[in-house]
Amino acid sequence: MNTITLFIFCHNNSDIKNIFTQDLNIELAIQWLIDAGLVYKVHRCKKPDMPLKIYEDFDAFKLYLLDVGLLGALSGASAMQMLANNNIFKEFRGSFTENYVLQQLYANKISYIYYYSKDHSTMEIDYLIQYAERIIPIEVKAEENVKSKSLSQFVNKEFANLNMKALRCSMKPYIDQGWLENIPLYSINGYFKNNYDE
Repeated sequence: MNTITLFIFCHNNSDIKNIFTQDLNIELAIQWLIDAGLVYKVHRCKKPDMPLKIYEDFDAFKLYLLDVGLLGALSGASAMQMLANNNIFKEFRGSFTENYVLQQLYANKISYIYYYSKDHSTMEIDYLIQYAERIIPIEVKAEENVKSKSLSQFVNKEFANLNMKALRCSMKPYIDQGWLENIPLYSINGYFKNNYDE
């Protein structure tokens, strides 16, 4: 059973024992939420190579709610606040949109979904999926401003030898840029049904 590291300064051995108990309780609670089907656990992938499952990092993961409706309800934000072009929820919209895209990936029966990040770096790829003999990095953007050097650096420099073609899900219309396809958020489900249906 892997543990979740809590960054707490320990004064003595009893503190260490308490932290281990807290780790175990948190891990059991997370597993209960997964087993109940309320959250998705997305592990980090250490290396974008075939098969992704071999490079799964069991100690690093993100949790996403089952449904964006639950996420919205738990946030306490009204629908109008979330949909309106409001700077207060700009950061939240990013998380909300990532959750939405993940929900669409699972709806299309994509089983192994990971994210990628490097230690001691700000580079992060929202999702990595494997389809047939292809690894597909996916970047999610909640707005039309889609500038991000992480995805370009990941595909065109760091792992150029893998000849990956990335997907970006955003508010922009469909465009194929060669190394990248931009998929409008409203058409993710249809895109995967048409292109990745087994």
